[in-house]
Amino acid sequence: AMHYKIHAIDVKNALKNYIWLLEDTHTQEVVAIDPTEAALVTDFCEQHQLELKQIWLTHWHRDHTDGVQGLLADQNLPVFGPRDELSKISFISNPLQHNDHFHFNDLKVEIIATPGHTLGHIVYFIEEIDTLFCGDTLFAMGCGRLFEGSAEQMYHSLNRLAALPIQTKVYCTHEYTLANAEFALTIEPHNVALQERIKEVKALRDAEQITLPSTIELELETNPFLRTESAEDFARIRTLKDQF
Repeated sequence: AMHYKIHAIDVKNALKNYIWLLEDTHTQEVVAIDPTEAALVTDFCEQHQLELKQIWLTHWHRDHTDGVQGLLADQNLPVFGPRDELSKISFISNPLQHNDHFHFNDLKVEIIATPGHTLGHIVYFIEEIDTLFCGDTLFAMGCGRLFEGSAEQMYHSLNRLAALPIQTKVYCTHEYTLANAEFALTIEPHNVALQERIKEVKALRDAEQITLPSTIELELETNPFLRTESAEDFARIRTLKDQF
């Protein structure tokens, strides 16, 4: 499994999206996860002699799906995505639900349902390479806004992710880390791990570097939403974040 590599494409849009590419370096085949813009993926693949083989979607929001139709115009590719959002994402060819799995070459990919940000949101977990593509459910020191689901749903979704192996690398879709860190500090001003992490994040952002991936271990130490004791506690902190 050492022959897999993950690339970040910085969309440089207002929402600070990243498109993740998972490459099998033996075959130079790639998966595009939540492609915001087709041209960015196509150009990256051309530059690095990569062949796009699959598209994975976590949820229906347009900053995660807008590039799909452009990518499908060039070639017929399997599009994996949430079964519960088929009405919103018509071009899903391989609908997925909780506990489903499929393969990208020799990697087994497992699906975890994480309703909250949207009702059908799913995430992609690949145990063999300790990797989680979690869309807008879990962010570095944050979590997605509750556009569709309840606080209770999101609390349970985050608990599912918190239970993954601690070395799991967390690839979320937005560069919201610094703003999340600043909010987290208002919740836990005396958290030493959080104070240290903020310094690192500030240094990375000053150097215009990506702050991802995180790890489940790091999130358990520094993410106020993963450190809540109850759905009620989670709801309180989420409301504070919405007003921050």
